[in-house]
Order: sequence, then structure tokens, then C-alpha cells
Amino acid sequence: MKIPFLDLHANYESCKSELDDAIAGVIRDSSFIGGTCVKEFEKAFAEYLQAGYCVGVGNGTDALEIALEALALPPGSEVIVPANTFIATAEAVTRSGHRVVFCDCDPVTYTLSVSDAAWRITPHTSAIIPVHLYGQPCNMEEISALAAAHGLRVIEDCAQAHGAKFKGQRVGTFGDAATFSFYPGKNLGAYGDGGAIVTNDEAVAKKCRMIANHGRIAKYDHVFEGRNSRLDGLQAAVLNVKLKHLDEWTEARREKAALYRKMLKGSHVRVPEETDNGLHVYHLFVVQMDERDRVAEALLVKGISTGIHYPLPLHLQPAYQYLGYIRGDFPVTEMVAERILSLPLFPELSVKQVDIICRELREHL
Repeated sequence: MKIPFLDLHANYESCKSELDDAIAGVIRDSSFIGGTCVKEFEKAFAEYLQAGYCVGVGNGTDALEIALEALALPPGSEVIVPANTFIATAEAVTRSGHRVVFCDCDPVTYTLSVSDAAWRITPHTSAIIPVHLYGQPCNMEEISALAAAHGLRVIEDCAQAHGAKFKGQRVGTFGDAATFSFYPGKNLGAYGDGGAIVTNDEAVAKKCRMIANHGRIAKYDHVFEGRNSRLDGLQAAVLNVKLKHLDEWTEARREKAALYRKMLKGSHVRVPEETDNGLHVYHLFVVQMDERDRVAEALLVKGISTGIHYPLPLHLQPAYQYLGYIRGDFPVTEMVAERILSLPLFPELSVKQVDIICRELREHL
């Protein structure tokens, strides 16, 4: 039996008729840019998160860049970003004219280490970007307190955490702004690129919408130079359908995660931990083990696909050599990068498939 890392076709089949009807409706109405579906999704997603405003944009990276610009941070200021994340979080900072400052991750949750971030704050620091990595919510209470003490803006990167909660509150509603990606593989994924910015600040929402639409408030009324980054009608139609199923799919992910945890108990695999205050939505099920690369290759031979998120920390990437970081600067991030492995996890994954994966894992450890 071949077990994929992710099965998007199975997800499509689970709500095929709804998706087909929604896509056909957009084509029938030729509502490809803007239109009813986009407005409906922005309203529905804001209500789902219990946030004030949602602005649909072209993708998650654009969402980060637009949010950074809308918050009007001092030019060239420092923004703290975890070294254990996808490059989009960091490149949005530098492409927005700011200096990225990396910090280590927490050894239990793999998310931003608040204590490590704290001592990296300088008079030039203007913002911090906590990433709710793998679907695990950051400790937003501690991060918000740290930001308040130093006058920092908070931008939540929620690209992997649709529906996650901290102390019963959805992530994306704690900071000055939050960004989401709807890349097809996300827990809430479109059928192409898509993203959104969420905020409770009306002025920030208005500025984001203007930046994303050529700096205008009317068709030919451009207040400033903006850019073109829009969530298109087809993607919004898909997201409108999928949003209705998100909590159901989250529960299915959590059930499979619990099954993994049960079947791997007593093995040499370290499974992800859940915090008392957080609701993990398991965008990824990330385990730790010795000889990770050998085990991953053995699983692949057996037809089981896995992933590594992420094998080379950002501070060691060639793109950031100019910052002067060296190996050893972020010991926790570097340690987990050599040991972590992402196992298959999606709502349609069967109990039989989880059993096979766990048996093969135990055999090759």
C-alpha cells in the first residue's frame, strides 16, 4: 500500500458536488476578480475567527508584506522572527525594508521561544512575528505581554494554523494583524494561491485593502502607489465550501494524531505535545527520532511518503549569510532540524494506514 504524505484528491471527493457547483457558479457569472464569493468569504472567515475584518489577498507571503506595510513600522527597523519557520516569514520582513532578527524555538512546541526573543529586543526593534507552526498555537499571552512592555507590534503568522486556539480564542485575533495562507496543502486550502489578512483595527484593514488594490479607494482614485494582490473569485468559492467543513476536518486530524500517539507509545519516537492552553490543529504531525534520514528512506522504500519541516534553519540558509549568524547560535532549532520528521496526516487518512506507518516506523527504528 502506497501512503501519500497528503491526499488532496480524497479531500476533493469528500465534498465534490459542493465544490463543483461553487466553481461552476463563478464561471457562469464570470465573477473571477472580486465579486460576491470574495465578499462572502471575507465575511465568513472573519466571523469564524471572531475577528473584526478580513482582507483577501493573492497569497500568504503577500499577506505578510502588506500587513507589515500597513502597520507603518519605522524604515529599516528590526523585526523578530523564529529561525524555525518557512522562509516566507523572514523574506516578507526584508522585502518590506526591515531587518530580520532570528530567535530560537521552544524545545517542546517548536514555536517561537519567548525567553530567547526577549533578550534580542533592542531600541531598533519594532515588531515580532510569532508563527503558529505545524498547527500549534504560540503562547500569545506571554508574547502579547512582551510586546506591550517594549512597544512592539505583533503580526501573527497563521499560515499553518487555521482554527487553532489559545485559551479558547482563535489564533489570528491576538495581534495587531494576522496573516493566513490558503495554499492547497493547508488545513483550509484553495485550488491555487490565496491568502488573507485579519485584524480588529478598521484603519489597518482599510490600509491593507488599499495596498493590495493599487492604493485606491475607487476604480481610478489612487491615494498612493500600491500593488496588485487579490483573492480571486474561484479560490474564494472553493474556500467558502471548505470553511464549512474545517472544524470537522480539524477533529479528524486530531483523532489521527491521537491514534499516532497511542500506537507509538513506548517507541523511540518523540511525538508532538499539546499544551494545556492550546488547541493544536495538526497541519503537520512532526515527530523526533535518531537517524531520521535513514528511517525516512526506509519508509519511502515501503511506499510511505514523509517530509521534513524544516531541514535547514533559516539562519543557516545561504540567503541569510549576510546577517552573520553561525551554527550554534540557535541550538534548539538546529537540534530539531536534524531529528524531526513529518508523518502523513490528513483528514481522510485511515486507521489502517496509520497502523501501517507506525508498524514500519517501529521496525526501522
